[in-house]
Amino acid sequence: MDWKSPNGKLQEMSCRKALLELDRRGLIKLPERKKSYAFEKKKKRKLDVPIASIEGHLSVLGEIVIEPIKSRYSKDSRAWFQLIENFHYLKSAKLCGAQIRYIVKSEKYGYIGALGFSSATYKLRARDAYIGWSEKARRENIQYVISNDRFLIVPTVKVKNLASFLLSKALQRIGTDWESRYGYRPVLVESYVDSSVFKGIGYLASNWLYVGNTSGRRDGIAKKVFLYPLQRNWRKILCQESADGLGHGRLIKDSSNWAEREFGSIRLYDNRLKQRLYAIADDFYNKPQANIPEACGGKARTMGAYRFFQNEKVTMDIILDAHTEATIDRIKEHKVVLAPQDTTILDYSTHPMTKDLGPTSHLDHQSIGLILHDTLAFSEDGTPLGVLDAQVWARDPKDRGKTRRRKELPIEQKESMKWLRSYRRVNEIAKLCPETLIVSIGDREADIYELFHEAQRKDSKAGLLVRVGKRRNRKVAGIDLWDYMSSQEERGQFQIHVPRRGNIRAREAQMSLRYSSIDLEPPKRFSSSDPIKVWAVYIREINPPPDIKSPIEWMLLTTVSVDNFSEAYQRVQWYTRRWGIEIYHRTLKSGCRIKDRQLGSADRLETALAVDMVVAWRIYHMTMLGREIPDSPASVFFKEEEWKALYCYVHKTPIAPEEPMSLREAIRMVGQIGGHLGRKSDGEPGTVTLWRGIQRLDTATEMYIIFTSSRDGP
Repeated sequence: MDWKSPNGKLQEMSCRKALLELDRRGLIKLPERKKSYAFEKKKKRKLDVPIASIEGHLSVLGEIVIEPIKSRYSKDSRAWFQLIENFHYLKSAKLCGAQIRYIVKSEKYGYIGALGFSSATYKLRARDAYIGWSEKARRENIQYVISNDRFLIVPTVKVKNLASFLLSKALQRIGTDWESRYGYRPVLVESYVDSSVFKGIGYLASNWLYVGNTSGRRDGIAKKVFLYPLQRNWRKILCQESADGLGHGRLIKDSSNWAEREFGSIRLYDNRLKQRLYAIADDFYNKPQANIPEACGGKARTMGAYRFFQNEKVTMDIILDAHTEATIDRIKEHKVVLAPQDTTILDYSTHPMTKDLGPTSHLDHQSIGLILHDTLAFSEDGTPLGVLDAQVWARDPKDRGKTRRRKELPIEQKESMKWLRSYRRVNEIAKLCPETLIVSIGDREADIYELFHEAQRKDSKAGLLVRVGKRRNRKVAGIDLWDYMSSQEERGQFQIHVPRRGNIRAREAQMSLRYSSIDLEPPKRFSSSDPIKVWAVYIREINPPPDIKSPIEWMLLTTVSVDNFSEAYQRVQWYTRRWGIEIYHRTLKSGCRIKDRQLGSADRLETALAVDMVVAWRIYHMTMLGREIPDSPASVFFKEEEWKALYCYVHKTPIAPEEPMSLREAIRMVGQIGGHLGRKSDGEPGTVTLWRGIQRLDTATEMYIIFTSSRDGP
């Protein structure tokens, strides 16, 4: 494995510890030890070194030498152990991990003290808060913190200022000595003082920083925590994190639990938090319309869910990044992936006591809630592959009149920046999927020049497709864009089905299509920029019925080249997939009932929203998957006990088939128990009926497991 420490030596002790842990977990079987070693046996060391009784000032000691112990078999090493075990209040000379021991000698009187430095405590609240560590930064940089675990001045030596003098002398050389032995230089030293025994005056006198107390869990005694920086830029070094970003997560593909497969790469280093996330996601999926206590089904699981959402280590970004890792894996299976982005309002007006919410209306500021701008990935067939980006914010109620000042503000201070952030995220993912064309899609609100300017950068790998609004007054060669495209020759016609909308009946609309490459002229604020080359696709309804007041007329601009009628028609088809994100929002709001979540503050709501977003995607994914691969076995989506319970519940039989039914049949069965009648005119079940069916399937699965387990028992 070439597992080496910074000094080039093999990590033998770390390897030994890893092997012992693997053996303890039952993953490997180590042979029994054949012998014990002398260093493992506890020895009561007699004091056989001379100890002097001294009082006075530092000058009475003569030259004071602090020397590192280089061999455990040396005379100084034996003296160090004897001094610690006979005079130190802990009576223990054991140091853990990497370590350096110092012996203190007086020119006139011999041994007068001892110090020991070792690896730092792995996790300590007061220290970590003072440093400003994230979980990731702590794990990556903990080795640069060392601990002053032992500090002893022989009790018979009573010399004023000796403690602060010895600490200062030791700190002057510990960095160099540690680097010489281990190959890297520490930047911070920690130490602990039992306030029931000592006051820590020596540490304070030598400029150590008191930062708080330990919790006292180990021995019931809370100790004072002192820190001493060895370098000026110590905090910068300790807080730096490697830029591992997306595409570096380790997916769990062989698990039977969908939540584990979806969130397996999450950057939570506490396995208990991971298991809690899997359980919460599973509970929310099985009962998508239930509140948290009802979905969790018990007091312990409910309290665990609330604690999870309150945990500062768990955020919306951390949860969704793991899901996005799994989504990237699905994206790589497609040649073209569409990534529509859209904004929706999350209204929490019925929970006015929730902290940090903001107005959701520009007009009256009476409704409060959060704004969600998200981006989804879809296959060309319309199957949702996952969530790529989510931006959530609350508007500032004090920031009135911002709309009137929008022309004066840079885009970074406008909500329009959401479109650029989403595109940048999609572009980042596109770089990880070089064999897939990913196209970011936006409606007329996304028609901002800065977005096209971003998409034409040399490092842009993602395409862009935006529907243009007439109010933007786009110009091509000084001519209005709409007039310019109307003057182009018609390249072909096609028919589209327009569904019923309100009192307007459904119809088959005949459309004309025009396309052309154009140079999009920059607005005045970009007067120094060159025109941007894009392709325009213009469709217009021909001879609409007299009662149609607003015939279909779209102007699409795209950075993906259009060279013929087929490609132009494909761009139109791509844009129609944008409605998939609106279906997803309906699923999120009505199916998962996110507006009913009561968690006390906006940041907790965001964390719960992340789980709900993945659950809503999975429900929508199941709906579309049955149409994309209907003949696949149900086991591609349902666990064995689920499809068997589904069959038994629908057919009212205690005997399940040996082989799973098709995915389409399984989804229709879920729709059936959710209220779908299955008539020819009804089509396939939608997300609403599937929500209801999934809840009943969860109960049926529990009962199936109970009954089948009892049959297998004694």
